[in-house]
Amino acid sequence: MTVMTDRPHMLTEDFEAVARIAAREREGTRLEFIDGIIRSKAMPDGDHGMIIQWLTRICMQHRPELWLHPGQGIKAQEYRAGRAIPDAVLAPAKAFAGQGDWVDPAPILMAVEVTSWDSDTHRRDHVEKPRAYAETGIPVYLLIDRAKCEVSVYSQPNGRRYENTRVVAYGKDAELPDPIGITLQTEVLKDWVR
Repeated sequence: MTVMTDRPHMLTEDFEAVARIAAREREGTRLEFIDGIIRSKAMPDGDHGMIIQWLTRICMQHRPELWLHPGQGIKAQEYRAGRAIPDAVLAPAKAFAGQGDWVDPAPILMAVEVTSWDSDTHRRDHVEKPRAYAETGIPVYLLIDRAKCEVSVYSQPNGRRYENTRVVAYGKDAELPDPIGITLQTEVLKDWVR
């Protein structure tokens, strides 16, 4: 009798080599390796960029010792075998100095995703990413869902999932709990909806 085990499609080192080649050969190609499966990440559009810009300003005003690092590749999931590219991560300004393409996630206080308009955005941003970031131990996951016009704040990772999730509609305040300690006034997000 053959027993099926959860094995990745390839080794993490092989994925990193493929991701480097893809990024070099095709401008804008960004690959992630979550749950042992390679996934492509959609290129951000202008409204996506405006949301990250808005969040960067807020973080700089309230937490000047931190920086919202956009598009930083991180070692994610259990045993750091996965590779993810959050739209941004909040961490100390010099947290990733001297590291390569995929950084140690230990200093990350918050991972941020802004939904794209591709077909797998729900699975990726609402299912796979929260699990991956919780397994990684990232204290807060902020998901800005442009299709639903909602902001989801995940907190209290237990190593498998986030214990607390709060969802608010655009226009309502979204509290980012400790260690962030910022309240987002989300009315402006209505300007960046299709």
